[in-house]
Amino acid sequence: MSKDASFFNNPFFLGFEHLEKLLENVAKSSDSYPPYNIEALGDHGFKISLAVAGFDIDDLSVELEDNKLIIKGKQSKDEETKVYLYKGIAKRQFQKHFVLAEGVQIVGADFDKGLLNIHLLKPKSNVNSKKIAITDLSKSDSVAKKALTYDIEIQ
Repeated sequence: MSKDASFFNNPFFLGFEHLEKLLENVAKSSDSYPPYNIEALGDHGFKISLAVAGFDIDDLSVELEDNKLIIKGKQSKDEETKVYLYKGIAKRQFQKHFVLAEGVQIVGADFDKGLLNIHLLKPKSNVNSKKIAITDLSKSDSVAKKALTYDIEIQ
């Protein structure tokens, strides 16, 4: 998608440019292996379960990088030396990405009966409201108008 045709190029979406990159990352990680479920746990919790049959707990890793949950599975060394007459269980390396919303926390992860479960908590949303004072410059002298500046520091 070109920069000019971007949905987030709209002037009403100030400061949302990073969402375009997130959407691109989600589109890239659409591989269906390994299969997974996302289950709601009440109003604020959910669980991601990945079917990782044949993997040992030492073959799996769960990482959080910025707001991206990264789950990796690697083949163990003994898998490389086995000779199969028929191989119907897929046990290939994988890397699965989930983009997490701001404030979502990873509570923990467990491995049970061939499923890797990642437990997440979405905090209750707080509505922030703030009244902004409006300065009437028509009622001040020219010296006060010149003195009124807003320093914006770019980081």
